[in-house]
Amino acid sequence: MSSSYPRMTDALYQYMLAQRSDAPDALLNALRSETHKLGAVGEMAISPDQCSLLSLLVALVGTKYAVEVGTFTGSSSISIARALLPGGKLLCFDQDFRYTSIARRYWFKAGLNDRIDLRLGKAKELLAHFRPPGPLDFVFIDADKESYDFYYEALLPHVRTNGLIVFDNMFSSGQVLDPIARNSPAVRAIDTLNRKLARDPRIQSVMVPVADGLYLCRKLERGY
Repeated sequence: MSSSYPRMTDALYQYMLAQRSDAPDALLNALRSETHKLGAVGEMAISPDQCSLLSLLVALVGTKYAVEVGTFTGSSSISIARALLPGGKLLCFDQDFRYTSIARRYWFKAGLNDRIDLRLGKAKELLAHFRPPGPLDFVFIDADKESYDFYYEALLPHVRTNGLIVFDNMFSSGQVLDPIARNSPAVRAIDTLNRKLARDPRIQSVMVPVADGLYLCRKLERGY
């Protein structure tokens, strides 16, 4: 890496977080605090900078219909739903009633109940028969890592040309570079998908070093 690129220290990260148009977000801050009280599982929540980036991307592509696979306590769903076009809808897939009940409370507080449709159950089974209300503009995938490729292939046909699919945790905490860790099913699945997305002619893709690695994929017209 070039010496002109500074290492991300805690101080620099906090500086970066403060320089966002939506930095003082009382609702997401309260949700983040409640989520962290869950213990180690609270680390599954997306970071504040990811929340802001998701909202920006959703608005940028003019999103009416979006899908999220893996809702947890709701930070990402709130960030996506806030930026939908009027009359837009976010369909969330998750199988955990306990955590999504937290999400529902915050959807209500945010005034987003009418924009979000939660489908409880195993996403692989639900997506096998899924038919969206219209072409998907935006998809966010942040669930069980071994099923990422299944979710990708199930949803890509429903995404419109120039629509976005965004994957979280594509660094696997840096384990994608560890030859021993890559033998675990979850890390191997992420590493395999990373390499597939880089060569998939159906999309234009780029990985960005935000949090644990985001992969952004723009659907191309060719191939369909």
